[in-house]
Amino acid sequence: MGRFHASFRNAPEAATRVSDVDPDDKVQVTVVLKPAAPLDAATHAGGPGISREAYRALHGTPEASIRRVRDVAEKFGLTVVEEDAGAHLVKLRGTYAQVMAAFRPEHIGVYTEAGRTFVARSGHIDVPDEITADVLAVMGLDQRQVAKAHFRAAPAAATAASYTPAQVAAAYQFPTGVDGAGETVGIIELGGGYDSGDVAAYFSSVGVTRTGTLTSVGVDGATNAGEGDPAGADGEVQLDIEVVGSVAPGADIVVYFGPNQGSGFHDAISQAVNDTANSVSVISISWGGPESSYAAQDVAAFEQVLAQAATLGITVCVASGDSGSSDGLTDGVNHVDYPASSVSVLACGGTSLPQGGAEVAWNDGAQGADSGGASGGGYSAQFALPAWQSGTVQNTKRGVPDVAGDADPQTGYQVSVDGTSTVIGGTSAVAPLWAGLAALINQSLGRKVGFINPVLYATPTALTDIISGNNGAYQAGPGWDPVTGLGSPLGTQVLAALQASAATS
Repeated sequence: MGRFHASFRNAPEAATRVSDVDPDDKVQVTVVLKPAAPLDAATHAGGPGISREAYRALHGTPEASIRRVRDVAEKFGLTVVEEDAGAHLVKLRGTYAQVMAAFRPEHIGVYTEAGRTFVARSGHIDVPDEITADVLAVMGLDQRQVAKAHFRAAPAAATAASYTPAQVAAAYQFPTGVDGAGETVGIIELGGGYDSGDVAAYFSSVGVTRTGTLTSVGVDGATNAGEGDPAGADGEVQLDIEVVGSVAPGADIVVYFGPNQGSGFHDAISQAVNDTANSVSVISISWGGPESSYAAQDVAAFEQVLAQAATLGITVCVASGDSGSSDGLTDGVNHVDYPASSVSVLACGGTSLPQGGAEVAWNDGAQGADSGGASGGGYSAQFALPAWQSGTVQNTKRGVPDVAGDADPQTGYQVSVDGTSTVIGGTSAVAPLWAGLAALINQSLGRKVGFINPVLYATPTALTDIISGNNGAYQAGPGWDPVTGLGSPLGTQVLAALQASAATS
């Protein structure tokens, strides 16, 4: 057995260990494998990427690697639930006794925290020698929650202004004459749900005629399961649907529900990226957590699937977080949110969009950057400065966010959650806003624009520079900043920049 050093995990800090795992209980693990050839999101910048067939031929995990995992599964009595060379994974199921014999987690037990009981591990895991060279990550033995939704509801009495999503799109000059028809936007969710009737009633109430479809896909046992709590995950799910559906009413929407744990989050994204039935062209992610909350192997697995998305020409928009420069941690150090800090995604920060006057960085200053809400942003502790940020971001590390948009609950979005009208903000609204814009641009150009970051950094005039406000430690100012990135979109200018890029590539 070979020790898998990238797998190291700290024990849950705020949780209480209550027992050992029951060796007879069942568990599913996702074994993430390496591609046949390396992936680089920037290689396909601003373009439609390659087909899934070409991807499988160029990058698909070799059959020999999958066969070796299959052999290990048989050796330890595990069942192969799913294997996919194009998605670089094999899912295995068995008892804890069988899985622990195969991968030997140093410490594993049952924990409880805030009324939730879950299995978590600490220390390293081992990988059988015969597959050590093939494996990128072994996920599923740690079921602690890794992400939270990045939305904030506004107290009605405190709302200075609010808009329908279509009004926000109009304020940002989104392209007209297109509605996203022919595009499919995948939305990643880690809890909550929606009722189709409630969503349809919302669109009718704001005068949006939807022609695109709305469907859900369950991943790893999770389903569209509304909680009936507008302040809970239902608020995230329905905000995302209603923003995308209003901005791009002709686009099909597929909501991928996964469990809120490392493997569930990864597998939901992987399902969206590799879904041949729905052919997703844009993905919106409004969940995340501080970079430091993930195991290194989990980040490696996420980075691989996000780079795969870019290679396939899928634009991935991710909320940068709502807790300012600390990302909600109290250690006195600045943090950025992941997966927003990934080098393969468009990180979306927040502004305040008043009905009159200049747009400024979002920071609910009356309550402070952490409790009241502020645009997540700063510099990654994990990723080096990508080439497309060189000369713009004055740091040696990946800067977050890339772009911004209205996120202040005080100037928030008029939506409906579980049939109740409300106003919601947060960077959770900005990711689906940019995802809707990407769908409109795809339709306008007749092709996928994929990973758009390098084009935007080369054409900053396609955005409105936000020069006022802060998110705690960082100040907005001329040019890119770690509060609002390059700024908020000028939709038709973003379209023009991508159109020009395509003409010269």
